[in-house]
Amino acid sequence: MVDLTRIKNRRAKIIDQEKYRKSAVLVPLVNYQDEECLLFEVRSQTLNIQPGEICFPGGGVEPTDKNEEETAVRETCEELGLSTSEIEVIGPLDILITPFQFMITPFAARLDDYHKITLNKSEVESVFYVPVDFFLNNPPETYLTKVTISPQPDFPAHLLPNGKTYNWRAGSYPVHFYQYKDHTIWGITARIVENFVKIIKQT
Repeated sequence: MVDLTRIKNRRAKIIDQEKYRKSAVLVPLVNYQDEECLLFEVRSQTLNIQPGEICFPGGGVEPTDKNEEETAVRETCEELGLSTSEIEVIGPLDILITPFQFMITPFAARLDDYHKITLNKSEVESVFYVPVDFFLNNPPETYLTKVTISPQPDFPAHLLPNGKTYNWRAGSYPVHFYQYKDHTIWGITARIVENFVKIIKQT
């Protein structure tokens, strides 16, 4: 008889989770000009990936990181020149999984000494602040992108019903946009902001 004891009382995981590219970001809250604000980075123009785009501090999980929270804090310290004692992690937001096997874990945190920020110019061009009230009062604009499956030439289509004419399903992926002054906050960063807003509105 097959031993099924390992299934009993186990916690479900995401299939092939270990193959996902894991990263973590910090969603920094600061009191800027007497307003509760979120801090955003503008990525350096010298970066090979997404130069000049808007993001939160963060990056890929390293083998030496104990967990995703440590990743988010470490990356924030590297990018903003802060020490761990100057970052107060409040808690996790919801995990975002993209169609491209990225798994991103965001953490809300407070930066009480944000005026001590010293930018790592190799990664961060500048930072700016957006009042939380702006996001509470202005939902994002959402546009859909099409996600399709395109088998590689060596794919064994002959094993499928209808062979090469198999009717692959297509899906859509929402892309959010916030426009604040001359800053366009979009994509994954905007998805994380929207999730942050949903969570704080529930409390």
